[in-house]
Amino acid sequence: FNRSPDSRIYRTGDLARYRPDGELEPMGRVDDQVKIRGFRVRLKEIETTLRRQDNVAECVVISRDDGPIEGEPYIVAYLVPRQQPEPTISELRHFLKETLPEYMLPSAFVTLEALPLNPNGKVDRMALPKPEAVRPDLESDFVAPEGPIEAMLVEVWQEILGVAPIGTYDNFFDLGGHSLQVTQVMSRIHDSLNITPPVRLLFDHPTIVDLAFHITVGQAENMDQEELEALLAELEDLPDDI
Repeated sequence: FNRSPDSRIYRTGDLARYRPDGELEPMGRVDDQVKIRGFRVRLKEIETTLRRQDNVAECVVISRDDGPIEGEPYIVAYLVPRQQPEPTISELRHFLKETLPEYMLPSAFVTLEALPLNPNGKVDRMALPKPEAVRPDLESDFVAPEGPIEAMLVEVWQEILGVAPIGTYDNFFDLGGHSLQVTQVMSRIHDSLNITPPVRLLFDHPTIVDLAFHITVGQAENMDQEELEALLAELEDLPDDI
């Protein structure tokens, strides 16, 4: 019922219902559009792009709100590979990044033998499993942390990303990290080490081994000679290829 018949009505696409007290209760959307970190995202656009990947036979993309940050929605892509070996998370993310902006990249990818269907033959989205909080299949091998800074970073990443275990050569963004979580990581680094590295540091050096090295170098600027000598001794044990 429109109380102002001569006014213009805007169809928002939001779905809601009236509660017994007369208030409206939001129930989601009538389309596939969701809001992720303040951005409007059409999930079908992600699906269409992902289907173009050579080794993806079927896929469905949904938004979930049961991630490491309570109440914060995140994107999950479920896919059936065309053949083995199945595509790695790194390969899928790199493929999507060629077309989609960062905020439209799924935080998690789940590989299934087949998509669950309802009696009508449509994808049963309610039957899609929650992503496991374990290290996904990445291009990098797992390498355990060495030294207190790497160990601290692993602990911080695992808590913020809700994934474990995390290796020191794992890419932060391949693990599902996004720009808002970058600021959380840098805040935790500040609290732990009493330093304020630029947020850009994690974007430029998205692995723990690389990030730890540049943090350590930055710390050296504020050390006296004795502390610097101890730091240099520790740096000798770091890998040569970071």
